Amino acid sequence: MKIMEQSKIVVDIQNLSKSIKKKNLLLPLHYQLTGGKILALCGGNGAGKSTLIRLIIGLMKPTTGHVLINGLHRKEHRQHFTKQFGYMPDDFLFQQTMTTKETIHFYAQMKQIDKARYEEVLQEVGLHEKMNELVGNFSKGMKQRLLLAQALLATPDILILDEPTNGLDPYWVKRFSDLMLHAKEKGQTVIFSTHDLHVVEQIADEVMFLSNGELISDGAIDRFWEKDDYISFMNDNLEILDQVTK
Repeated sequence: MKIMEQSKIVVDIQNLSKSIKKKNLLLPLHYQLTGGKILALCGGNGAGKSTLIRLIIGLMKPTTGHVLINGLHRKEHRQHFTKQFGYMPDDFLFQQTMTTKETIHFYAQMKQIDKARYEEVLQEVGLHEKMNELVGNFSKGMKQRLLLAQALLATPDILILDEPTNGLDPYWVKRFSDLMLHAKEKGQTVIFSTHDLHVVEQIADEVMFLSNGELISDGAIDRFWEKDDYISFMNDNLEILDQVTK
């Protein structure tokens, strides 16, 4: 892994939008994220968070605009593009009859990761002792931690995580935060969507608030703290917060 310079733009979003049958899933937006930062995507159900993530990683074709990751375009650099990030989808369905070890070994083979590394990652997410258990018997939280593990495997430049704290108990929400801060210390960049504003306050450097596919607020959290109006910033988005916390 080659961690990019922290002053370098690692995710460059230009005029990105998505519409299907005249319905706007994401209105055009521009955003540039520099290396070594943690960006939180916030908003209620249907806000456009998952759509934005899928557009960023190339799972969904944009109606307008494009995304560059480490200067690479998915269409022109497909093989290298996907190696720039580790992706954790929301509510992914694993093979229920496979064990933890079989599942993580499958992902490790695809990413050419050795046994020592995948066992290290399983330790980080608290599943090393569950190596021989069937994934089908896992709780929602355990499946989330396994999903996180496969994203962490290759120590990519960028982690892109869709609702990673869903189903986690308070202990593992805290451990998730610690893992992301540790990733940042190593120079990795993190983009994650969440409804947990406490996590946002604890670890995010930048935040984007989305509503009905529109970017309505964004910026560096430090800037709001320095102006002593972080609460005002949150109050400006009460409608979204109400949706998220219900």
